[in-house]
Amino acid sequence: MINFDEKSMLANGAYIYDQRGHMEAIADQICKEGFDNIFFTSSGGSIAMMNPFVDIINEMSDIPVYSIISADLLLTGHNQLRKNSVAFLASKSGDTKETMEAARYLKERGVRMISVIGKEHSPLEEISDHSVIYKDGRPQELIMYLLIGRILYNKGFFPDYPKFADELKELPAVLVSVRKAADEKAKKYAETYYKEPYNIWVASGNLWPVCYAYAMCVLEESQWIRTKSVSSPEFFHGTLELVEKDVCATLLITEGKTRPLDLRVKGFLEQYTDKFTYFDCAEYAYPGISDEFRWMLSPVVMNAVLQRISKNIEVVTNHSLDIRRYYRTVNY
Repeated sequence: MINFDEKSMLANGAYIYDQRGHMEAIADQICKEGFDNIFFTSSGGSIAMMNPFVDIINEMSDIPVYSIISADLLLTGHNQLRKNSVAFLASKSGDTKETMEAARYLKERGVRMISVIGKEHSPLEEISDHSVIYKDGRPQELIMYLLIGRILYNKGFFPDYPKFADELKELPAVLVSVRKAADEKAKKYAETYYKEPYNIWVASGNLWPVCYAYAMCVLEESQWIRTKSVSSPEFFHGTLELVEKDVCATLLITEGKTRPLDLRVKGFLEQYTDKFTYFDCAEYAYPGISDEFRWMLSPVVMNAVLQRISKNIEVVTNHSLDIRRYYRTVNY
């Protein structure tokens, strides 16, 4: 397998899981202090990483939860944001411009901030009330599963959280096995479709943020491949008219409640394009994870699958995932 270091992946996962006590202490303090609602705000792939947890909170509780891109928050505000709100932010660099401006905006209004950050001693860590630093640790979602899961447990909405959290110790190994199982299909996909002039990517529910982020942050930003992302329910209200026999379409299928929406798209695309591929979370084994938690893990499992497309496609295109024309390269 290209660019695959199993030992490192397991160590990186363990680095995050070993901070479980720290993350649970943060959640416990937030719950002890009390809060009215939860906000997620950041930019680009960082807010997309957090957005599946909006679905989890909505599905499992009656806690009011909102997601807003930082640049929007700065211009529009939000009428549900108040001093007793709690905000989650994320930034790999810890200094993303719009995210930092949003953090200052929240600080001025007395909103407590919990930040997920890739680097120590960053401006975002300095301004936040609580931070989890993951360095090379992956997946970042593991942090959110423990933080959000513990909050839901403390509020009485997730009594099985202790079992779930214990089983999450196996998540790094699960994702290694998923990557191995997905690699052949991902490699073939990269080799077959890397030159397509137009691509449609579709998903729903807790996989919609994954689809959106992959289309934008990897295919568009990192590979300069023209891509349209659309949610499964919205696919039938416009995008379906662009499907022809030679149009490349890719579907991500969740194990969450919106799975029937994905299967409806699958049935349509199988009829009307010869360039259709789907990746289904249900096809992968999750050793050590109970079946009742599988739906919650669809985002992180699908990201592991898509990573194998990324690692293969940068070799096929001879275009490193680190190359940018404009992002953090020119002023805009």
